[in-house]
Amino acid sequence: MSVLEWLGNTPWSVALHESRYVFLVVLTVHVLTLTVLVGTAVMIDLRLLGVVMTRVPVSEVMSRLLPWSGVGFAVMLASGALLFYAAPLLRYQNVFFRLKMAALLLAVANAWLFHHTVYRRIGQWDRERVPPDQARAAAVVSLALWAITISAGRMMAYQDYWFD
Repeated sequence: MSVLEWLGNTPWSVALHESRYVFLVVLTVHVLTLTVLVGTAVMIDLRLLGVVMTRVPVSEVMSRLLPWSGVGFAVMLASGALLFYAAPLLRYQNVFFRLKMAALLLAVANAWLFHHTVYRRIGQWDRERVPPDQARAAAVVSLALWAITISAGRMMAYQDYWFD
């Protein structure tokens, strides 16, 4: 028996998977917090692209939205872990789940790289209507990765349709 099979057969995993209401509540929380996270990320990315809020310094946009992003990300990860726990083998075998996880990890890496490189020099470009190329590139990558993450997450329900 694999670790994922063992995990999926634990009493709490079975109870969560078979629960009519708890699973749906966890799924709803996951989607709502994903909306908070991605909504704030999109606003930040659009500011970095010079599309919206061009009169507002990037640092102000970030300071107002990043706390919401952090809460959304934390709750999204917790609810996502519970959704995985409810059917670990089924999720792991789903090609769209793997794509979603890869895109999510790349999105986190992109954000980390942005904050540890370009954003450290924000004093040089904070009030620019259009930030430097590196900041805009990070924004484009972020938007693409979140679109892939969301699309792959949605497609997880249809794996059998595509690959049956």
